Amino acid sequence: MSNQTFFQNLPVHRTKLSTLLGQESRFTPVPEDWHVIVVDIMGSTQAVARGKHHDVNLAATGGIVTVLNRLKAKHGGLTIPYFFGGDGATFVVPEELALELVDALDNYRKHVKQRMELILRVGALPVADVYVGGTTIRIARAWVTPLYAIPVVLGNGLKEAERRIKASFVDDEALAAELAEIDLTGMECRWNEIEPPRDAERIVCLIVSSNEDELQGRVYGEVMSRLDQIFGRLERRRPIATNRLKLNLGLMNIAREMYANLGRFKLRYLLLNWVATLYGPWYFKRTEAGKNYLAKIAQLIDSLMLDGNINTVISGTTAQIEQLKIYLEQREAEGKLIYGLHATHASVMSCYVRDHDEDHVHFLDATEGGYTSAARMLKGKMKDM
Repeated sequence: MSNQTFFQNLPVHRTKLSTLLGQESRFTPVPEDWHVIVVDIMGSTQAVARGKHHDVNLAATGGIVTVLNRLKAKHGGLTIPYFFGGDGATFVVPEELALELVDALDNYRKHVKQRMELILRVGALPVADVYVGGTTIRIARAWVTPLYAIPVVLGNGLKEAERRIKASFVDDEALAAELAEIDLTGMECRWNEIEPPRDAERIVCLIVSSNEDELQGRVYGEVMSRLDQIFGRLERRRPIATNRLKLNLGLMNIAREMYANLGRFKLRYLLLNWVATLYGPWYFKRTEAGKNYLAKIAQLIDSLMLDGNINTVISGTTAQIEQLKIYLEQREAEGKLIYGLHATHASVMSCYVRDHDEDHVHFLDATEGGYTSAARMLKGKMKDM
């Protein structure tokens, strides 16, 4: 197995996630010469409080788009594991690509600072350095829909890498003026806030963390099984339904996307994309291509991440959410896990669309802070431990 294609060559399991998490033999340690790259919005909680939640999501999405576009352009679309967290993203990459991707992200960081007035932390750490402390990164791949497979990580290595990278980041003011061309082709944010699939439901952002490296698989497998019991299988608790998708036709929304993508005003971009968006409702309702695209969105949403934590966006009734809280409180009292949960009225979605067939993925968060609010609850508990 070529080291550069280590992840790409892993088998993609069709096993139920609650079962897979308990099968340690299906997880493989990430090679020591790979690197963890982290991008993270500094002060995201304050930015959300200032009404910049959409900008925070776009900035995080742009980090992923920057990396994926570089891989498509220079490396044949090599598949690597990455994780979207609402206010940042984590990548695990081969050693040969680490410096190139960090440079691309550092340039994107300058763009975010100049054009969006947000500070994006960027940094990398060799996996070998993570392993020195005794933490691990064990990885598998799993289908979660017929069209979408995700990386599944056990071990505290990514959390440790993120902690160390954030702590060592220094915002270099001197670099702010040097801005090379960026490639955010395919990044879109055209949808209104999305109501839950059923009227009586709420949207939940949930983060579950267990620091017991050897017990994580069993603990997370049990949590996933309980989510299935309370809310139904993944397709049932999915927070997106096609009939709830409504395009945001406002010119200001296209302007926000324009500045995030280009960093400057460009009338042609603004008008062409606004007209295309106005045409969207007819396209999605009247054309086969549009109907197929809408149908595939639900299959290609990034609503579940297992990066050493469980991070997921789901929909459910108030009664179901209370049932989940009771279960999590019990497990928390037993010292098995800690959790952060944020329930709200709608989800928000940013998109990476290379074509309208199957080359698109949709990154999900929730309103009123979403993952950032859930993480704030989680971090508050950690401080009290």
